[in-house]
Amino acid sequence: MIVKTLDDVLGTEHEVKGGNWTSRRLILRDAKMGFSLHDTLIHEGTETLIWYKNHLEAVYCIEGQGEIEVLPDGPTHPIRAGTLYALDGHEKHLLRAFKEMRMVCVFNPPLTGREVHDEHGVYPAMLEDA
Repeated sequence: MIVKTLDDVLGTEHEVKGGNWTSRRLILRDAKMGFSLHDTLIHEGTETLIWYKNHLEAVYCIEGQGEIEVLPDGPTHPIRAGTLYALDGHEKHLLRAFKEMRMVCVFNPPLTGREVHDEHGVYPAMLEDA
């Protein structure tokens, strides 16, 4: 059984900060659960290009407000607390936060915890464990 709190992650290597976001990585590949689970903040006033071409992601917004725009030609969907979106087609998208958004994110395959977006918004397919 795995039991942890957000406080167990804050201030550790599992709290990963990008320019527009902070990902608190709660369950990672080494837990062997088949997915990873993240408590992520999307910072207010930001726009982030994301393209998970190597991962599926489901996102549930629990705080804040923003929108997701599917590229290249839309549609654009509003996001607020209670909104779920699933990138089941590896959609390239822009994520905009009008008010800081707190998101619960699930990835398959699971992340190792060290990933950051490259210049195309992509996480690598898989990093070897340290």
